Amino acid sequence: MTTENTVLYKNIVILTGAGISAESGIRTFRDQDGLWEEHRIEDVATPDAFRRDPALVQRFYNLRRAQLRDPSVQPNAAHMALAELEKHWEGQFLLVTQNVDNLHRRAGSKNLLHMHGKLDQVFCLNCDEHFTWVDDWDLEAPCPSCGKVGSVRPDIVWFGEMPYFSDEIYAALEKADFFVSIGTSGNVYPAAGFVQLAWKAHKIEVNLKDTEISRAFSEHFIGPASVEVPRLVQAFLEVNKE
Repeated sequence: MTTENTVLYKNIVILTGAGISAESGIRTFRDQDGLWEEHRIEDVATPDAFRRDPALVQRFYNLRRAQLRDPSVQPNAAHMALAELEKHWEGQFLLVTQNVDNLHRRAGSKNLLHMHGKLDQVFCLNCDEHFTWVDDWDLEAPCPSCGKVGSVRPDIVWFGEMPYFSDEIYAALEKADFFVSIGTSGNVYPAAGFVQLAWKAHKIEVNLKDTEISRAFSEHFIGPASVEVPRLVQAFLEVNKE
């Protein structure tokens, strides 16, 4: 990382995508041809899909939730490094993730926003209560709060829905001195536009290869997140000591 004048930089916004969790064994949402385990995204990840076939949607997310319970799925070195950076950074720190898994939280990240929701959480369409839920959800189970049956859905931002925490994220990007994008595809909006909104930031991309928005970044760390993120974090922490 370029260190010239970076001692004046204090506010960091980090965006993470599927690439940071893929090394932990989390399957990415988009597979070839828009299919994942023979389901179209339109059939399992839209409000219309839930209205049309709630049993299919619940079964799909039960399988995804079960993946988080697999003992082999653990935070990797990239998740751990970001938690360490947050712990020691002198200044404002915000980690925004497009991922719905819980690996950042399990690694120790605190100042964290899940813009696409949480896989280990559900909410009720009837009373709008949100609940932590790590097991399978039975379609016939009543809402723990209001008791209505059939109204509880995964707390996931589906296609056609607005991401969570937009105001907080945009405000942080406006003030960011550093913007770091890790393991994102660069073609899913609004996250792909964050690099432009961080207008005054020094911009760093970490990915296995160039993306559609790579030219908007000043620096690039090309390689696995588990290797490149700890290297980048070490550079940040060295700057922080100066």
